[in-house]
Amino acid sequence: MLEPIPGEPAAIAECGPERVLVVADYHAGLEVGLRRDGVEIDSRAARRRESVLALFDRHAVERAIFLGDLGDSIGEPGREERTELRELLKAVTADVPVTVTKGNHDGAIETVIGGIDGVDVTDGDGIRIGSVGFCHGHTWPAESVVAAPLVCTAHEHPLVRLADSVGGRRTERVWLRGRLDPDGFSGYPEVGEELVVCPAFNDLSGGTAVNEDDGFLSPFLPDGLADGEAYLLDGTRLGPYRRA
Repeated sequence: MLEPIPGEPAAIAECGPERVLVVADYHAGLEVGLRRDGVEIDSRAARRRESVLALFDRHAVERAIFLGDLGDSIGEPGREERTELRELLKAVTADVPVTVTKGNHDGAIETVIGGIDGVDVTDGDGIRIGSVGFCHGHTWPAESVVAAPLVCTAHEHPLVRLADSVGGRRTERVWLRGRLDPDGFSGYPEVGEELVVCPAFNDLSGGTAVNEDDGFLSPFLPDGLADGEAYLLDGTRLGPYRRA
């Protein structure tokens, strides 16, 4: 079972053996890339870190899972990103162990975690903990992940673009939930029941507008998500994501 934390781009997963805090697409150091593109923006590293740590104050868990793209650099992280990552991981592992399911932006994450106890890094095909399979979603998951009753993935940064009563437009992060469709995982001997796509924790990261014509990035989406519905961070149910 996975329950989003109301108002937060994070969730609690009841996996059976462990109760796990789930955070996806943290993208530490994102501001560095924005500055290279000419956007003047101060670092939000401390704000992001404190937002995560505040979740531990409110929710008792045995583990934290960063569901891929913990960092932002495709390759070797630069100084600012490396500092943010190490400060975050040191702070979190002071409370609970951490698992990082590698995303496409985490290619050199192992070079960051040296000397920090309590951090495990999985391959890109993910990990299963009890009844929940976790993967970033940029590549095909392991068979054990897809066979879990609940599969939790990320990578898409799902968004909806909504019109208000006076014709304005706003963009909101959303959760996607639905039945795991075996047709989207035709090469797998066993598939689970439910698929959840997590929103990006980093609110600067942009994403896929699922109620417009934006194409999905994951190789198993949208085919692997049947009857998918969108939910705002506050829990508001928007219905089928294509019509949200």
